[in-house]
Amino acid sequence: MRVSDLFIYPLKSARGIALPAADIDAYGLPGDRRAMITDAQGHFITQRELPDLARIEVRPEATAFRLLMHGKTDISVTPPQPENRMDVTVWKSAVSAAVADPESNRQLSEWLGREVRLVFFDGQARRTANAEWAGEATPVTFTDGYQILVTTTGSLKALNADLAAHGEGSVGMERFRPNIVIDTDEAWTEDRWAAIEIAGIRFDLVKPCSRCIMTTQDQLTGSREGPNPMPAMGRIRMSADRRVPGPLFGWNATPRGNGRITIGDTVNIVEERPEGWALKRRAAA
Repeated sequence: MRVSDLFIYPLKSARGIALPAADIDAYGLPGDRRAMITDAQGHFITQRELPDLARIEVRPEATAFRLLMHGKTDISVTPPQPENRMDVTVWKSAVSAAVADPESNRQLSEWLGREVRLVFFDGQARRTANAEWAGEATPVTFTDGYQILVTTTGSLKALNADLAAHGEGSVGMERFRPNIVIDTDEAWTEDRWAAIEIAGIRFDLVKPCSRCIMTTQDQLTGSREGPNPMPAMGRIRMSADRRVPGPLFGWNATPRGNGRITIGDTVNIVEERPEGWALKRRAAA
């Protein structure tokens, strides 16, 4: 097995950036989900509420954070002042975040048709993953909950096979917004991985990822009119474990070391979960 793709998402819920290689630290991939859009009260906003976020492209630059959207004038966001802060929430987490300058927030609000704030996870921000799954004091940024999302090509192939069997089209891996994609022949083999090693770095697969309406959205346009993977996941990937309800695709992972990984790196299984993950039985046709 080898690493086939690497991605970061500098702005939570905006378009991803494909990388040929990536450093790994305690937070995951540097630059991943270090910015986020909130409402005026500081509650995070994603494609679940604003599908147009899928249309925003991010270009990190040496002295700015550039946002692009087709038909709009680019927004060049200068580094925020550390003292300009607000408390924001990501699910149940409260974070003190740095806030972008007023003009950038005004332009972004015009783009999205509602009042929003652009905030940054800077050196003063603090947040940790759920200790029940990831262990004590594992730091995260503005991700939904964990440092890294791992998916496999074999599982996407199996999901698309079910979609095709029901005349429902096919979807790409971008629908699932992974950080590390692993090329595998076998589908769902990741359910049995407790830990993997890439380039000498251990990654603990701590919790399967339950999926939501974002997987139904085209990741370039935000449209929900195209092929929809939710029915197939409902047929073959419904969790039977109440701790993680709903359809599953991919695993949340926590890195246990620092280093650098590259597309093509070998992936080794260093600890297994023989029982896999409990799934609901598929109803007979």
